This record gives sequence, structure tokens and C-alpha cells, in this order.
Amino acid sequence: MLDLKFVRENFEKVKTSVAQRRAKVNLEAFQELDSKRRDILPELESLRARRNQVSAEVGKIKKQGGDPSGVFAEMKEVGGRIKELEEKLSSAEAGLKDLVLTIPNIPDASVPEGKGEEDNPVVSTWGEKPRFDFEPLNHWDLGEALDIIDFERAARMTGARFAVMKGAGARLERALTSFMLDIHTTEHGYTELLPPFMVNSQAMTGTGQLPKFAEDLFKLENTDYWLIPTAEVPVTNMHMNETVDTEELPIKYTAYTPCFRSEAGSHGKDVRGLIRLHQFDKVELVRFTRPEDSFDHLEELTANAEEILRRLNLPYQKVVLCTGDLGFSSAKTYDLEVWLPGQDKYREISSCSNFLDFQARRAGIRCKAKGQKGTDLVHTLNGSGLAVGRTLVAVLENYQRADGSVAIPEALVPYMGGLTEIKPA
Repeated sequence: MLDLKFVRENFEKVKTSVAQRRAKVNLEAFQELDSKRRDILPELESLRARRNQVSAEVGKIKKQGGDPSGVFAEMKEVGGRIKELEEKLSSAEAGLKDLVLTIPNIPDASVPEGKGEEDNPVVSTWGEKPRFDFEPLNHWDLGEALDIIDFERAARMTGARFAVMKGAGARLERALTSFMLDIHTTEHGYTELLPPFMVNSQAMTGTGQLPKFAEDLFKLENTDYWLIPTAEVPVTNMHMNETVDTEELPIKYTAYTPCFRSEAGSHGKDVRGLIRLHQFDKVELVRFTRPEDSFDHLEELTANAEEILRRLNLPYQKVVLCTGDLGFSSAKTYDLEVWLPGQDKYREISSCSNFLDFQARRAGIRCKAKGQKGTDLVHTLNGSGLAVGRTLVAVLENYQRADGSVAIPEALVPYMGGLTEIKPA
């Protein structure tokens, strides 16, 4: 979240940011509560000072043998008013804190202004799109023809937007996960974690999913547990309410987890295939950095995700998100979009973001150097390295052949037990 003092002192900047993001935030309510708070404080402080003064007067009256009953009456009246004002102040401050939790991060100055994804500039492209002498198929047709994806049985046992991976399809999903983790841990310097797939409300609030995105999440009934929408949540909260040694930064974690999303608001979008499921697998990259280094780390983290696409020889483009498409917690985001010939378009496969101190303030993650008196908030970053299911989609569609088979990318052959192709059933 943004610092309350920052919002108060930079209200017009925050207002402009909210407008650029096309966000809905009740900033008028913030001003009203803040004004109420300012009105309460002078009287409250004056009454507290008077209470302290009266206490001293009572001592003097008693010492001189006088009757302090009149002063006691005043103290009772002052005490009652103080209690009333403290309750009003507490209510105003709680309201301000709740409102601040709904204000999105301020976009970095380098973020282009725009209304939505159609205004996201392409930063770079990589790879050559495959050329086919046949009409390329969508991954859902390929998956069913190869007997490696079963949507019908998944719908029967659970519902829409679920899939069963089968045989070589299940192995390909596992191979991609292991391949990504191996590259990130052995070559990119990340420490692998296997976190819980459920977290509490405090953790969800720490990374910005709550309170704004509650409808996009799955909550376990009669508990304070939520199914994670991404490994970003448990991994970022690894250092919740901790102060780490500045010398230990950067801290770099990677984790595989299943992810669970209700896909609220996506009615009618990507209803077929693996692109938009309620449950999917992802390998996540998370970094904790010094404030002055975080944008350099954004470039490096994004390059780590790009390397997976390059090793698999999958064509992609990198875009920078405009203000209108930027995520709630992010100050700057790059999306990697892989080419899908079956759909004849680029589709997002990784989103890499710098949150500055936005998440760290919510989660209480600070750093301190030796000899330093105070502490600083760390900067947090994350990105998909990559979304496993969407990578499988890209492999199927880019490596398909005229006879209906699909070649296995060379980098994955060792992870597939030497299998070099998947043939039709």
C-alpha cells in the first residue's frame, strides 16, 4: 500500500494516478476522513494537556488541605470528552487505513499512459514464427487427437475450466516444470521453495490480493484459508514482518505451485482449452532487493523468464504495460507474449513486475544494514518463469506436424525420458 502520509501530502498526484489507471477509488471519502481526523486532533491534544494539568492541581489542593471535588467534576467531564474523541479518531484512522488498502500503486515515470492492453507498446520480439504447409490446429484439438488432454472427463468430475492431463501430456507438464526450476536454480541463482498452497488473509493482504480481489479467489469455508492464486503470495510472505540484513539482498526465490483463480469477470473468454483455467501450474520468480537496485532487477528477472522461451525456441514479444493495464500493486510491468499459431496471435505467458515498497509496507518486510539506526522497506518483484500450462500450449501449437504428431523441443527430450515426439492415438 501507499504510505498514508504520502497520500495526504501528494493527494493530487495520487488522484492523477488513479485516473490514469482507470481505477475506482473513493478518494473523496479519504479527504473527508482525513479532515475529520485533523479536526479532532487539536481538541483532543488540548484536553489531554488539561487532564495532565488538572492532575497536578489536585495534588496541590490536597496538599494545602482544600476541597478538590470541583476539580474532580471537571476531570470527569474532560475524561468523558477525551474518550468520545478517541473513539472518533480511532474510527477515522481505521477508515483511512481501509481506504489506503484500495489505492493502487503509483506508476513509474517510464510507464506509458494508455487505456488498456491495446495501448501496450512492444519493446522487442524474438524468434521466427513457424511456417506450416497445412492449417495449424488449436491446442485443444491437438490435445484430444493425441489423447493427452481430457476436458470432457474433467468437466464431469469437477466442472468447466478444468482439464485432465494424460500420458505424454502429463509428462510434458512435469518435464516443463522441472526444466524451468532447473534453469532458474542452477543458472539464475534462485533458491527453490515448495510453499503451502493455502495462505491466511494476512498473507493475501500483504501482496495486494485482499481486499480488492476477493471475488477472484477461492476461500475455504469456515476457515481463514485461501487457495493461492499464484506462488507470489506465499513466497513474498516468506519474510512477512521480518527485518532482513541489507547485506543479504537480493534474495531470490523460485517455486512451483498449482494456482487457483475463480476467473470472475471472464465469462465468455477463453472458454475452450488451457488458457484460462480455475486450476493451473506455474513456476514463479520472486526477488527482495535494495530500493536503489529494484529496476535493474526487473530487467534481469524478465530476462530470466525470456531465457526459458529461448531455450524452448518459442517466438515471443515483450510489451510494457500502460497505465490503464497495469496491475494493482505494480509500479512497472513487462508482459511476455508467446506466439500461438493455432490462434494466430500472441498470448501472455509471463508477467514481470516491480512493486517498489508497495507490498513490503503491507507485509512489514524491512531491511537494515549494520550500524544503521533505522530500517528501510525492501522492494519486491516477481514474474512467471513461466506459466507451465500456457508453455505446454505453445509447445503443442508451435511444434505440430502435418501428420498430427508434435515434436518435443530438444531442451525437453532428457526430461521426457528420451521421447522426441508425441504421436496421435
